[in-house]
Amino acid sequence: MKKVTEVVAQLAAPAVAAAGCTLWDVEYVREAGTWYLRLYLDKPGGNVDILDCERVSRAVEPLLDEADPIEGGYTFEVSSAGAERPLKRPGDFALFLGSPVTVRLYRAQDGRKEFAGVLKSYDEAAGGVTVTVGDRDLTFEKNDVALVRLRVEF
Repeated sequence: MKKVTEVVAQLAAPAVAAAGCTLWDVEYVREAGTWYLRLYLDKPGGNVDILDCERVSRAVEPLLDEADPIEGGYTFEVSSAGAERPLKRPGDFALFLGSPVTVRLYRAQDGRKEFAGVLKSYDEAAGGVTVTVGDRDLTFEKNDVALVRLRVEF
């Protein structure tokens, strides 16, 4: 049986494409006692605006009502993936090699849980990520990494 996020991604993909966007991620999470279903959009140039989100929301909501892939109530939201989006899939890492990132760890290493640097490589087989921090390359194993997120530098 497919996960809710996979079913929703399949349902939403044509509507997202028709709006000129791509589906960056689907999230189904419980926060403060309420379930949220979130679609995160991207667009060439990264210029997802409120009208794109509204267009996708209006197109996908009836599809969700018809297919009814989720038991019980939830709040449906559509938004931009954002400039500081998390990187989750191997393709995300490949797309943003050489970009500034922040790596957040589950447990501190060298007295820190967060490292800011430049994404140097991603080992798809092992899931490890290598980041250049200052003048050294640090490799973090998949099981140690809580989150890798793009970082905007000013």
